[in-house]
Amino acid sequence: MGVEARIVLYAPSALAGDSAADAAFAAIADLDATLSDWNANSELERLVRAAHSAPVAVSADLFEVLQRSVAIARQTDGAFDPTIGPLVALWRAARTSHVLPAPEALAAARALVGIDGLELDERAQAVRLTRAGMRLDLGGIGKGYACQRAIETLARLGIASALVEMGGDIVCSRAPPGRAGWDIDPAWDDAAGHDRLSVEHCAVSTSGDREQWVEIDGRRYSHVVDPRTGLGLENRAHVVVLARDGATSDALATALSTLGVERALELLRRFEGVEAWLSEEYESNRHVRITPGLHARFRKNRDRL
Repeated sequence: MGVEARIVLYAPSALAGDSAADAAFAAIADLDATLSDWNANSELERLVRAAHSAPVAVSADLFEVLQRSVAIARQTDGAFDPTIGPLVALWRAARTSHVLPAPEALAAARALVGIDGLELDERAQAVRLTRAGMRLDLGGIGKGYACQRAIETLARLGIASALVEMGGDIVCSRAPPGRAGWDIDPAWDDAAGHDRLSVEHCAVSTSGDREQWVEIDGRRYSHVVDPRTGLGLENRAHVVVLARDGATSDALATALSTLGVERALELLRRFEGVEAWLSEEYESNRHVRITPGLHARFRKNRDRL
């Protein structure tokens, strides 16, 4: 995953807090060694190299993340896709070279993408990739999953109030002592004057191109790859998702970025307990939408002030 984690927690003593934090960081490190596509020795990369010829037995964590990924891919009609690895590899090279991938290279990579080529055997806890050259990329779900696992680790060690953050993903448990919630600022980029969010027992994920983008031939592209085109998004998307767990919020933040605000709002109806703030911009046209539940949170925050 390649992103540093930050943990804030409340413990009965410094010793208990340090011990719990060490365990949570260790859980994140273990997941990084399992899910990273940057580390050639990760379990994910070993799976990709071996799973074309025969099913490969994998760890419980990797199998669970792949199961969740396939489920969300189906629910989002492929807007989130764990098999997008060949397109991601092309786009990473394009961002470095500032040269768009050749059409034939994009076509070849797109032919390798699709969850129909990812076979999961639950009984054997094994994985097979049916097309040679397929690659898995869990960057759109791994950080959220790791944050969730860290919170669960802390809870098992008696830490009831904690927040874990990795990049644009946050998972929190009970609010800090004496406060109504954890204050989260997803850096809203509209002019509506939205406040900080006050949250507890939930996950918050953001996605967009405010910090990671590249200009090629006068056009601005996001680091987020659109599975339909194989190129970085051009819609200046900024998405904030609130969900009950980190894997869901992380994957949906990626998926909703690719859809445009109207289709994204339609898709959200398939997910229980999910709220979102959505923004996209084409040239001078800006569209911002917010789900009713999240709008109510803002109103409640203002009424409390």
